[in-house]
Amino acid sequence: MRSPPGPRRPVPARLVAAAVLLSALAAGAAAGAAVAGDGYGRGRRLYMRNKVLEMFYHAYDNYITYAFPHDELKPLTKSFTDSLSELGNLNLEHLPNDYNGSALTLVESLSSLVVLGNLTEFERGVLWLSENLTFDVDARINLFECNIRLLGGLISGHILAKEHSSHLKDGPYQDQLLHLAENLGSRFLPAFETPTGLPYAWINLKYGVMENETTETSTSGCGSLILEMGALSRLTGDSRYEAAALRALRKLWSMRSSLNLVGTTLDVLTGKWIEYSSGIGAGVDSFYEYLIKAYVLFGSEEYWDMFHSAYLAVQKYHEADMRTGEATHWQLTSLQAFWPGLQTLLGDVAAANISHREFYNVWQRFGVLPERYLLNFGMLHPTEKYYPLRPEFAESTFYLYQATKDPWYLEVGEAIIGSLNYYTKVDGGFASVRDVSTMKLEDHQHSFFLSETCKYLFLLYDDSFLRNQNYIFTTEGHPLPIRSTWHEIIPTTHVPSNWTFSVGSPWESACHVPDVLPTHRCRTDDDCGVEAVSCRRRTCSMAGYCGLWLGVIW
Repeated sequence: MRSPPGPRRPVPARLVAAAVLLSALAAGAAAGAAVAGDGYGRGRRLYMRNKVLEMFYHAYDNYITYAFPHDELKPLTKSFTDSLSELGNLNLEHLPNDYNGSALTLVESLSSLVVLGNLTEFERGVLWLSENLTFDVDARINLFECNIRLLGGLISGHILAKEHSSHLKDGPYQDQLLHLAENLGSRFLPAFETPTGLPYAWINLKYGVMENETTETSTSGCGSLILEMGALSRLTGDSRYEAAALRALRKLWSMRSSLNLVGTTLDVLTGKWIEYSSGIGAGVDSFYEYLIKAYVLFGSEEYWDMFHSAYLAVQKYHEADMRTGEATHWQLTSLQAFWPGLQTLLGDVAAANISHREFYNVWQRFGVLPERYLLNFGMLHPTEKYYPLRPEFAESTFYLYQATKDPWYLEVGEAIIGSLNYYTKVDGGFASVRDVSTMKLEDHQHSFFLSETCKYLFLLYDDSFLRNQNYIFTTEGHPLPIRSTWHEIIPTTHVPSNWTFSVGSPWESACHVPDVLPTHRCRTDDDCGVEAVSCRRRTCSMAGYCGLWLGVIW
């Protein structure tokens, strides 16, 4: 007879990311097992799965027909755009004359084809790229965009090709995508040759950093390179890629304020901030995402230490001046919608649910998620009313369903799929929305619609891809396997003295900051901490007690 189990002790928050990810997204997350327990219904799930398949292939087939091998599809005119040099290039400066595309959407679609189970088309894509793709082109590209889209797509495609090599019909895979990735990664390295180690935002694939190149970059631009470049080093044995990305990340973290906040833009030569606004939106978002995912993928305590401090700070101050903590904005943006997914990976599921519902409320109001919604005015931003088929809300919905198995998230997925088909599907693919107030469309189908939006929606209803392997997904939705050979030794679990966790939960809340006094008495708001479940800042009442008196939403 077994001895009765002892009292459960909460798990350290720094291990929650790995624990949640490896339990919720691993073998036990097989689609068949989920059907029986969530009350949603097998037939309904299959119907929605097939709806997403139809969406993906409507977008993919039109790209192949009208745009391939160029970068992206223009679905309204059934034509193409060679957009790699335009990504992040708001003023459309220094566009190349002889650049004819890098089959960007095909590269982005490789991992999705495997997730959807189409190894035949995946193999066709691998063979075409290995025979035709070259990066010896006179094209000025955004390092961040090229890293997450092309380099990430090639690395993930390579790993998946190795995993499925025995099922490929044209013979064993010969590492062709890895060779392309290494060639591309080597072209990134001159961007890091700065006094600070912070990379230039722009680099010419053929000639390196251009004369008089801008020295301004974003926090995401130099702090969201470690997954792809770290993976490239692990796969090739060449440490230069990971070393360059890590040096930049360490420098960026050293520039944080005394409040542990980072700004939005900076100068790569001087290492000085240009824009001091802190938050979780554009220009900063994937910085937080890559810290926690680098910890899961590579296991280094350094990534956890940086992430934990940054997470606590941004949960406390939300969108604020990094120097003073004074609020700058009160808004919801479509890029911020990744945050509930990050909170889910961390184990702050209750907080993630609250965040997710705020975004869903805005989605329901407009039918899609506008680029920027001003909460304090209850209105759209006058110049950012567009919706370019972004995936972040679908991504967070997928993560929350995996963590909770609550069928409500499957119903949210239905709403997303219904909106995309009703508002954005056209004869030539799926078009971006130029103005969510009128639903006027724009002639652009972004590659991330195939690499992320459709992938996360498919996985919401069919997660069989995750059945036998643990993955993390890059910010562009490309899966990277969690391998013991890539992982540093995780130190023995220890229990800190300030355990705080919600009743019945085995997880420590990573966002929790205790009140200064155990009696919860206070004189000012500075005496109050951050609540463990909702991750909201506690304030001091007129009676002198800390609590959630204001109910402020970020």
